[in-house]
Amino acid sequence: MSTDLRTSPLLDLPGAVAGEGIDAGVAAHYGSLYGEQRALAAGEGFVDLSHREVVRVSGPERLSWLHSMTTQYFEGLEPGRWVSALLLDAQGRVEHAFSGVDDGEAFTAHTEPGKAAALVDFLDRMRFMLRVEVADVTADLAVAWRPGPGGGKHDLVARDQLTSYAEAAGPAAGLWAYEALRIARGEPRLGVDTDERTIPNEVGWLGLGGEPAWAPSVHLDKGCYRGQETVARVHNLGRPPRRLTLLHLDGSENRLPARGAEVLPEGGGRALGFVGSSARHHELGPIALALVKRSTDVAAPLVVDGLPAAQEVLVDPEIGLHFRPQR
Repeated sequence: MSTDLRTSPLLDLPGAVAGEGIDAGVAAHYGSLYGEQRALAAGEGFVDLSHREVVRVSGPERLSWLHSMTTQYFEGLEPGRWVSALLLDAQGRVEHAFSGVDDGEAFTAHTEPGKAAALVDFLDRMRFMLRVEVADVTADLAVAWRPGPGGGKHDLVARDQLTSYAEAAGPAAGLWAYEALRIARGEPRLGVDTDERTIPNEVGWLGLGGEPAWAPSVHLDKGCYRGQETVARVHNLGRPPRRLTLLHLDGSENRLPARGAEVLPEGGGRALGFVGSSARHHELGPIALALVKRSTDVAAPLVVDGLPAAQEVLVDPEIGLHFRPQR
């Protein structure tokens, strides 16, 4: 077995087939894609996400410090409550996304594989003279997910106890099953369903109107943070330049679209956007998330990587209009 910290020991479980790309460190499946999905949908089992990276922020000023920089409301955060947060650039574009929990002494969060070093570096540069400490603790902690109401629950597990955790929490389901349910929820993944231009309003991270339980990552009733002006302007006055949509793909071909493939209008024409993650869902069939121009007709049939696709609206293209002040 590789000594890479993000190569899971659970790849030794019977039937385990490793994922690919940034997800190569954990099992894509354990031999039964749809069976694993159905088990998770029924509230059974767990998913190994130990390839994700873990950052800890400690010190008495950690919550007020995180509150001042991120999109989330951290002041007064009670121990045990999970929250998601973003760090934006000055133009409101998403640079980092993480989810975590405070235990009364430290806030511990997980982020995408390969992203912890950059996140720690950024946070370290912003500490100044404050009483906070930032550390990459991926060597010590692993991430797992269990199904439950509103998008499930993440667990932080001592990395050397991951096998014992699996024995208690089983049956194990692979990342393909987890991704299929995530895509069906309309939950985007940073760097997979987004690009370097993405602002939170485009992908539902504000959680407006019928918000999913995994949103919002952006709290609309808090003070200033970098990039807030863009978020507030689009929320209050304008409409997002692009919108996340769920695609229902033609299943007549036994394949899924390549990530990054252009989304085209039926019959040809200029690209309307790109496809992110895709999966085979046990009930919906092949599905994908795509980021398309706001002006794209919500009823328009599309084509992705040669596959016909129908849209299911996730982000209303007119969402800003609902919040225009009355004059």
